[in-house]
Amino acid sequence: MNFNDNKAIYLQIAEWVFEQILNGKWNEGDRIYSVREMGMALEVNPNTVLRAYDLLQQLEIVINKRGIGFFVSEDAKTKILNHRKKQFIENEVPVFFKTMKMLQMDWSEMEKIFREYQE
Repeated sequence: MNFNDNKAIYLQIAEWVFEQILNGKWNEGDRIYSVREMGMALEVNPNTVLRAYDLLQQLEIVINKRGIGFFVSEDAKTKILNHRKKQFIENEVPVFFKTMKMLQMDWSEMEKIFREYQE
């Protein structure tokens, strides 16, 4: 995994876990890497992985079964999609609309472009 210097590593690890679940590589109920396994695989400090896993538990994406490991929670995909939509709306949509306004673009132009991406 190549880490981006502009974002905290633990957040990038959490995003990677999101992708594994959304892409169907990990399904609900699947056991995921232990903190130590993930740290070794990504060559990062286990405390960084633990921080990512703490975030994932707060978002109810993974659950920790003491003594057994971490598992993908029920409805993890739905929770990830809701979380990512919220982030998109809060962080990217305002920039998008500001750019549209600066470029004097109207919604009909954007609809045309959107349709082209759908094909």
